[in-house]
Amino acid sequence: MPRWKALSGALFRVLAVWLVSSLTLLALAALLPDFRLQSPGGDSLTRTAVTAALGAGAFGLLSALVWPVLVRALLLVPALVLGLLVFFLNGSLLLLALDLIPEGRGQAAPETAVIVAAVMSAASSATSAFLAVRNDEAYHRRLVRLAGRRRGRRAGPARGPASPGTVFLQLDGVGHDLLCEAVRGEQPLMPTVARWTGAGHRLTPWRTDWSSQTGASQLALLHGSNEDVPAFRWYEKDTRTVVVSNRPSSAAELQRRAIERTGDGGLLAYDGASRGNLFSGGADQVALVMSVAARRGRYNRSRAGYFAYFSDPANATRTAVSFAAEVVRELVQSLRTRFRRELPRVTRGGLYPVIRAFATVVERDVVVAAVIGDLLAGRTAIYADLVAYDEVAHHSGPAHRDALQVLRSLDRAIALIARAARHAPRPYRIVLLSDHGQSHGPTFLERYGLSLGDLVRAGCGLPVPRRAGRTPSGAEAREAARAALHRPEEAAGQRPERTAGPGSSQPLVLASGNLGLVSFPDVPGRITREELDRRHPALLSTLANHPGIGFLLVRSAVHGPVVLGPAGAEHHLDTGRLIGADPLAPFGDGAADAVRRTDRFPHAADIMVNSACDPKTGAVHAFEEQIGSHGGLGGAQSRPFLLWPAELTPPAPDGATLTGAEQVHRVLRRWLGEAEGPQLPLGPAADELRRGVRPPEGFPPPDPAAQDESR
Repeated sequence: MPRWKALSGALFRVLAVWLVSSLTLLALAALLPDFRLQSPGGDSLTRTAVTAALGAGAFGLLSALVWPVLVRALLLVPALVLGLLVFFLNGSLLLLALDLIPEGRGQAAPETAVIVAAVMSAASSATSAFLAVRNDEAYHRRLVRLAGRRRGRRAGPARGPASPGTVFLQLDGVGHDLLCEAVRGEQPLMPTVARWTGAGHRLTPWRTDWSSQTGASQLALLHGSNEDVPAFRWYEKDTRTVVVSNRPSSAAELQRRAIERTGDGGLLAYDGASRGNLFSGGADQVALVMSVAARRGRYNRSRAGYFAYFSDPANATRTAVSFAAEVVRELVQSLRTRFRRELPRVTRGGLYPVIRAFATVVERDVVVAAVIGDLLAGRTAIYADLVAYDEVAHHSGPAHRDALQVLRSLDRAIALIARAARHAPRPYRIVLLSDHGQSHGPTFLERYGLSLGDLVRAGCGLPVPRRAGRTPSGAEAREAARAALHRPEEAAGQRPERTAGPGSSQPLVLASGNLGLVSFPDVPGRITREELDRRHPALLSTLANHPGIGFLLVRSAVHGPVVLGPAGAEHHLDTGRLIGADPLAPFGDGAADAVRRTDRFPHAADIMVNSACDPKTGAVHAFEEQIGSHGGLGGAQSRPFLLWPAELTPPAPDGATLTGAEQVHRVLRRWLGEAEGPQLPLGPAADELRRGVRPPEGFPPPDPAAQDESR
């Protein structure tokens, strides 16, 4: 009987969707002049209705049978291009369906067919969703189709379905204080998260390392170590390479180094899935993961999430429409900020509207669908990154209304995942966390009229261009979009902030939010303070006394690591000796430990520069074109959050604050271990993973001596 009920329910849903599609086709034929369902001489209403039913049925069959084949054939097409092709492919299927109607009663202009197909897909999708909500089994199947995981469904792990799984959802760039504001009040900005904080979950902040950005934080969160990751981008003198955390080749190399250092495959090495992250965490199931995006061949499944999602024509149409709407929304919001003369403000033209739409719509939808598929497949550990807020906040500001609207959409995504978890074959614990926050403030260039590179050149006695160059945003979504488009990685010399290329005798200046890195490529090893004073006597004082700079880190041959501040202030990190006011005092407790840790990194820059921070407002000055920034010390960027189910043990005893992403990794690993049975093998599985790791193109083989030293 249950089987017959399921079959009858499925038949009812098919007929209901067919009926709605037929009525939609009739309505469009009446409204659109270039679309008809009658013969030239006219037909009766009954005949026209039959023609509409035939056309809707043919379109539905073609969408179900032909669409997945088309998407698989076009899997090599860049994801963004595929999203734009959705309209035209749907329109082509409709024209083909109309050709199948007897006696040529169905006709439409090509441009009209695109509109008709989009409306029909949206109508059928809405009908399916409505019917699925009223039936648990139908809703379960709808979510499976949404994730495109029918072929990937499998039974739960051998430990049995009663053993809980864990989902880690990373809200990129959402700071602790911002989340607290978003869940307050009678009508909170994030109602789902607000309910969790009120009952069942616990919220706490944690403190990032000096490099408060996704590359450093997520590498440690997933692989347990962010040693020798001084910034989002940095120059390595030994390999003469500019490393950028969100480039596929750099991400792959950083992941390999972390695995070599820790001797372990990662947080997700046992039955795990990694979705939308920079690094895989050792997961076997990956989608939109940057560290494997550069691989080629049949074993690269990084972009499999695109096929899993876009193989459903209704999903593809909905996302394509949302993509176009998001581009329009960004254009309108950008014009509004200009008309209202809002400050601070950065340029939001060029490809940015498309990049934003990719992060806030395409990547979000694909990642959420993949996570839902993992839930229904019963995977043990899932880690996903939702980057939408971080991308918008860079250009609009962390607390701007444009960025807060994105928080609403993220809350809806969280709610969808939580609803799907109820239909999973095992119970799930959902942990929300962020990798960093964001600090607001005008850019260094906007506030002072010159870039950090210009200031360095002036301190070195080099000519400074009259018109300062602008730096790219460096947001995480930019390289993800390049990878989706199959575009080559951005060449090192394309960033105008650099005063010179690798190997030059002139300084090389890189920016990571409000953290700047100055390197002298012609000097082997890390240049000392004494050598800097001999070569460029005015450089350090020019930087330290600039009002937009908070402090510098240099290495002295006599005193070791020294932090320099304005008016001759010094903080000797090895001895704790202070000369004048402590330059690190405005940056709070733990600043000295964070700077001291970075100083020991082999690839720390010759001069590490942190912008000034207003202790009252937390405002900083990014060395990039970002009015919401992260990467250094100062303000909310160093205070991300951790929201965990109350049944898990507290992150730290006595309410202590976790410091550094490596400590958070140990907490996440402990929570995975609190489920029944062992979950994270540290021996053979890790060895097997390490044997499969190869340095990406452009990086030399690892130095065995350096590996032994790091261990």
